Amino acid sequence: MMATPTSPRAAEAASAETHVLVTLTVAGQLCGVPVEAVRDVLSEQTITRIPLAPSEIAGSLNLRGRIVTAIDLHRRLGLPDAAPDAPRMSVVAEQGNELYALLVDQVSEVLSLPADGFERIPPTLPQSWAAHALGIHRLQDRLMVVLDVGRLLTLAPEA
Repeated sequence: MMATPTSPRAAEAASAETHVLVTLTVAGQLCGVPVEAVRDVLSEQTITRIPLAPSEIAGSLNLRGRIVTAIDLHRRLGLPDAAPDAPRMSVVAEQGNELYALLVDQVSEVLSLPADGFERIPPTLPQSWAAHALGIHRLQDRLMVVLDVGRLLTLAPEA
């Protein structure tokens, strides 16, 4: 029996054949973010409002002594606000040595999906979603929108 290759090139080839995604839900829509973009997943946290911040900035939270900017994905994606008493979870990502928490309704599991099942953004996806998406995966019973964490974290100045 032959040993399986463990070289860095073999690992890269294997990862190129699959997409490993952290699955989450925003307003009932199944989404995925690449696992390599996720630094941490947090249960509901106390969020402090930031005066004069853009509406999509929910505030900030403290993560082991670091200040983390919390971005409300409902607002970022042009969706109605979550119910005030609804529990929220945070997917923590890093960009430019700063931590950001993406507020979502639920974080579910990590899925490894075949790369050949990944499709371009369909023209029927609303622009507010398409502007922040990499593409989609069609699962057995649902459509999963794969979000681009870099685009979600790029905040445009308000006019």
